[in-house]
Amino acid sequence: MLDRDGIRRRAREFSYEWSGASKEHADTQSFWNGFYAIFELKRHLVAAYEHAAVKVRTGSNGWIDLLHPGQMGVEQKSRGRNLDDAMEQLRNYVPTLPMGDIPWLLIACDFERFKWVDTTLGTEGEFTIDQLVDNLDLFWWLGEGPTPAQAGLPEVDVNLHATQLLADLHDRLVETGYPEHDMREWLTRILFCLFADDAEVWERKLFELYIDTRTADDGSDLGPQVHYLFQILNQAPADRPSSLNDLLGGLTYVNGDLFRDPLQIPACTPEVRDALRRACRYNWSAVSPAIFGSLFQNVMQPAARRHLGAHYTTEENIIRTIRPLFLDDLEMQLDRADSRPKLLALHDRLASMTLFDPACGCGNFLVISYRELRRLETEVLRRLQGAGRSSQRQVAGQRAASLDLLCRVKVDQFYGIELEEFPALIARTALYLADHLANRDVSAEFGEHFVRFPIPAAPHIAIDNALRLDWNLLLPADQADYVFGNPPFSGHSEVGKDRRMVEDRAIAFRGLNHADTRTGRLDYVAAWYAKAIPYMLAGDATTAFVSTNSLVQGEQARTMGPILQRNNITVTFAHSTFSWRSEAKGEAHVHVVIIGLAPTDRAQRRKELFDYPDVKSEPVVRTVSNINWYLTDAPAIYPSKHRRPLVDGVPATPSKGSQPTDGKQLLVSADDYASVAADPVAAKYLRPFRQTTELLYDQDRWCLWMVDATPADIRSSATLRRRLESVRDARLQSPTKSVRDAALTPALFTQRRQPTTRYLAIPEVSSENRRYIPMTYLGPEVIAGNKLLTLEDAPLWLFGILQSSMWMAWVRTIVGRMKSDHSIAPDLAYSAFPWPDLTPAKKAQLTERAQAVLDARPVDQTLAEMYDALAMPISLVKAHLQLDDTVDRSYNHTAKVRTDATRLRVLLRRYSALTGGDLTLFDDE
Repeated sequence: MLDRDGIRRRAREFSYEWSGASKEHADTQSFWNGFYAIFELKRHLVAAYEHAAVKVRTGSNGWIDLLHPGQMGVEQKSRGRNLDDAMEQLRNYVPTLPMGDIPWLLIACDFERFKWVDTTLGTEGEFTIDQLVDNLDLFWWLGEGPTPAQAGLPEVDVNLHATQLLADLHDRLVETGYPEHDMREWLTRILFCLFADDAEVWERKLFELYIDTRTADDGSDLGPQVHYLFQILNQAPADRPSSLNDLLGGLTYVNGDLFRDPLQIPACTPEVRDALRRACRYNWSAVSPAIFGSLFQNVMQPAARRHLGAHYTTEENIIRTIRPLFLDDLEMQLDRADSRPKLLALHDRLASMTLFDPACGCGNFLVISYRELRRLETEVLRRLQGAGRSSQRQVAGQRAASLDLLCRVKVDQFYGIELEEFPALIARTALYLADHLANRDVSAEFGEHFVRFPIPAAPHIAIDNALRLDWNLLLPADQADYVFGNPPFSGHSEVGKDRRMVEDRAIAFRGLNHADTRTGRLDYVAAWYAKAIPYMLAGDATTAFVSTNSLVQGEQARTMGPILQRNNITVTFAHSTFSWRSEAKGEAHVHVVIIGLAPTDRAQRRKELFDYPDVKSEPVVRTVSNINWYLTDAPAIYPSKHRRPLVDGVPATPSKGSQPTDGKQLLVSADDYASVAADPVAAKYLRPFRQTTELLYDQDRWCLWMVDATPADIRSSATLRRRLESVRDARLQSPTKSVRDAALTPALFTQRRQPTTRYLAIPEVSSENRRYIPMTYLGPEVIAGNKLLTLEDAPLWLFGILQSSMWMAWVRTIVGRMKSDHSIAPDLAYSAFPWPDLTPAKKAQLTERAQAVLDARPVDQTLAEMYDALAMPISLVKAHLQLDDTVDRSYNHTAKVRTDATRLRVLLRRYSALTGGDLTLFDDE
């Protein structure tokens, strides 16, 4: 670990010791050996004096006084010499170095002054030797810390740099024709060595030095030399050749299964060696094992590198999952452990827990969970040290003798299933490295060197199909404590295109009590819930999965909610919809939820619900009595579709507008309007046409509406004949029989549902960012397309309810989405909506408020502009708030309605009353 205080102390001692040095030839090597000792580095292992170089301007030979390949170049002068000239001399050498050796930090020094240039950041500066301690930020990388460039970057960019280094090595290997299976294993082992080089698995930079000094520049012997190194890492010291050189002899015996199987030896090139050397220069201890999966995913899929980390589970999201699942409870136990017996009991629990990710991928969930358990264990051990009755010396002696026994949390408590071999390999390796990092932390805590090499235990990662494998074969249900993870993000439409996924889902639900629900319309992730339900019921495990939010909306919610009820499973905690953030460029634009589950008889009475005021904001947590599958604080009521409104007096269900299916010939764009209007016959049938886009953005578009066109008009118009011939030809090519049949009547839309009087136009899909779905009235002369819903002769009081937060709360939760946008299904959004009982007086008040909303709409703005989430006009906001208050009060709710969660509770209570449901499910309000 980077001991900054120790480095600062040694830097002060160095400055004092060398404050009088002055002679280049006499003092240079001792001076820089001492400088490297500040960071507890042996200079000869990482940097060389008088490195041969060529002057770029003259081509003459020379040397660089000190070169730390790929990192730092130094030109050393006697005290008082011109450092600008020295820096220019160094700059003259650097471009002629091999690519992997070119340093980013240039130093000109005269013992008293340091002049420096950071070529990556384009910065430079100067300081004196007594100011060294104040300028150590230039050199933290020598002690495993970041370079200035890395320190100024967010963690995501540090990780992306690591990804690019490994990707470059991968690409150079591909060029040699190295088989993919062996290449994946080889790169995994190389990553371990890179990490080990910077994380004290062995002496720092030993692997880098081996590559630099024991392999040829042309890369011809790199494959065999690395193969031999892998072999040594799998040999106990007693079994290693007695003639082994110092570099290989200094490697730690790793064992486990990391280096067990032989690999084909790659035929390497100079480019492969250069790429490996560049990777060696990087500080890999700064890269968390939790991102190895994302790193390798992008390394092995060059075409997808611009979408780095698309579905990588960030640490933030993992913590959101495991904290309410088990971490909060463990930390609460730690806070209450005020005696040695309680601490020992908690330690026993930590050491006996089993954690299972049945969609583990590259192991992100397992790695973070392992790190957190080890963190808690270290804190338990620290408190046990203080709680004992022995003297500090006795406790320290016992600890030194048995730290390997005291650290009882091990990677073999972790289980996973992964379909593909390579991610499973990464998961295993990442856990080993996470174990080593945890061992370093506990070593720093107790002042003892503790490592677990050779590897004493292995995680249980099965390479299999989690939806077809009996989980009990890997981990019996009665031995499992927690099941969690992030199953694949495949929507039901995507599943329908893949026969294997369709079969996987059917197998997972087989034997589960799901009555006649339509499981064939569920997202792929639902199959993991189906597998987890009987697994939880057969043992003591609880579960939490990350899922796309479509699973808790619309039809899918109406399927999954009743399945949980029939199988006595309860939602124990939930994160409502939030934006998936991948810590990488090109992040996935996915909206997800996190759902915790347990058998009802084991679920705590109070649950935690994490609501997000905005999908990109931090959550607000509430303790609630119940969480339904819509992830709201309300009973488990799942409204069904209705053909007619639930309340008498409400106009009939809206219908879709008319559909042309015309090969773009019955529709007329703004560019074509003039030519069509120039035909006097065709002009008679031109009508304004609106779909959702045209309605929201006030765009001009027309159509040929020819329901009353005469054969004579069609025959006499060249424009109409040409367009109708194209319509006919397009329809004849359709795979749908009804469309082909409609080729007989090319002048007509294939579906005609145009209102004959004034109607309310409702967008079928609207952005999630809008607080309300914008609607407006249109005249019958405006033809509504099939992406609009139409409600003929809609009264203003009805418009008011449909423009209220009460209706939007219903739509957001019950109706469903298209991607993340609101998608209006009339049988759920309108007919199943629990309308209030309205007296004439209430209708009159709603009518007044609705008209006020229409009046507040600016005439010079489009609907999209005026309902922009960030730029909604103040007068329109006020009109809507007054309308909201009127609609809320129309439900006769005794308490003031302040949130959508409360509105949904009111609506579900009303729905239950209208459909003959059980009102005792609701607490008194």
